[in-house]
Amino acid sequence: MRVVIAEDLALLRDGLIRLLTAHGFEVAEAVDNGPMLLDALTRCRPDVAVIDVRLPPGHTDEGLRAALAARRLVPGLPVLILSQYVEQLYARELLSDRSGGVGYLLKDRVGDVDRFVDAVRRVAAGGTVMDPEVIGQLLTRRSRDEPLGGLTPREREVLALMAEGLSNLAIAARFRVTDKAVGKHTNNIFAKLGLPPSDDHNRRVMAVLAYLQAAPPAVTR
Repeated sequence: MRVVIAEDLALLRDGLIRLLTAHGFEVAEAVDNGPMLLDALTRCRPDVAVIDVRLPPGHTDEGLRAALAARRLVPGLPVLILSQYVEQLYARELLSDRSGGVGYLLKDRVGDVDRFVDAVRRVAAGGTVMDPEVIGQLLTRRSRDEPLGGLTPREREVLALMAEGLSNLAIAARFRVTDKAVGKHTNNIFAKLGLPPSDDHNRRVMAVLAYLQAAPPAVTR
């Protein structure tokens, strides 16, 4: 599985290269700035990219912008974004094209090697992975008049785990219930969010997007 890495800190970039190589990934290219990243993504077309939000030259959102530009040129290009902080606006923007194969994790998660590698593999397979800290902050900002106000507490818990990238089977294991019970919850979520029958993966991405869009647009630092 080929991966492109974008990280401006040499020590972390080298660590990511070593970590992913040790777990069977082929590092096609590792870059340290936005323009080089866009070129690497469109030229190499990797199976997945692991990208820092903030890259030179501006150290603002060059990594995210390069990822979004590459996904316009290569639709569905799997991208896992790493960030130092919870920045909800970036998470929503990443999901806005609804093409799946996206993830948003805090850099601290890299230290949990097994979970990090699993997240990279899930994004490469077309899944959606959101950091639990992002989900936690969103949950603290809900009100009854928001789009998700019609969901039951359990449905909101299921949607939060969907946003983390868990499958129905994994959610069932977390709650110690049957896969059928979780399927009922997800169908209720789709119905209440007005998502018509279509590809199940696409509806999951759209549900997560609705979940993120219910939060205020301010960036948390």
